[in-house]
Amino acid sequence: MRLTMGFVKVAEGEEKGKLPDMRMNETPDTLKTFTGGIADTNAYLYGCPEGNILIDAPEGTAEAFQGEKISLLFLTHGHFDHVWDAAKIARQHGCPVFMHTITETMMADKNLLRRFGMDLEVEPLAADRRIGEGSCSFLGRDFEIFEVPGHCPGSLCLYTAGEEGKPGTLFGGDVLFAGGVGRWDLPGGDRDLLISGIQNKLLPLPSETIVHAGHGPSTTIGREKTGNPYLQQIIP
Repeated sequence: MRLTMGFVKVAEGEEKGKLPDMRMNETPDTLKTFTGGIADTNAYLYGCPEGNILIDAPEGTAEAFQGEKISLLFLTHGHFDHVWDAAKIARQHGCPVFMHTITETMMADKNLLRRFGMDLEVEPLAADRRIGEGSCSFLGRDFEIFEVPGHCPGSLCLYTAGEEGKPGTLFGGDVLFAGGVGRWDLPGGDRDLLISGIQNKLLPLPSETIVHAGHGPSTTIGREKTGNPYLQQIIP
């Protein structure tokens, strides 16, 4: 049996709160976390040599991090629970916003949520930089961006390798979770695209890589290789 929790598919007995959360004791770099909005969405403020990157902006993030300096906002995908406070944060901090062009299109569509029966409207926000898959550097750190659709078109994962023997870090959005993967039954979803993207782009990362997910606790690539029920069929 499988349980569907918001935007996450997890195996029974492995839902949020029952898996070890690695954010407090195994993340080597400066990281602050906020969980907010109706879907308990995670936002991460990640410290880099030249400033802080905020990954995603669920409802309440602007207030939670109002005392922090946000140098850049990175949006993993366009679902409303990840972008709700994005425009407010951009105004408050005057920071550039990086997102996929599909995310920008989704945010610009005022009737997107109403077409699916939700009386909500996300404040539109233009990208300062439209990004896709590839290598890039910002705020004094090198990153690799992986485009992994299947949960949402234009979904991006942000990876930075570890330094001096420390594990790397992956901000996975709603692609890979502790014991689960992103839902593929939402508009634009595609199970095969999602699973193949995880298999070909994320699982080859070092096993010790820490995965900070869009919902629920953090995990590692190694743990998901050995214990994620959605991935066992593709792992030799």
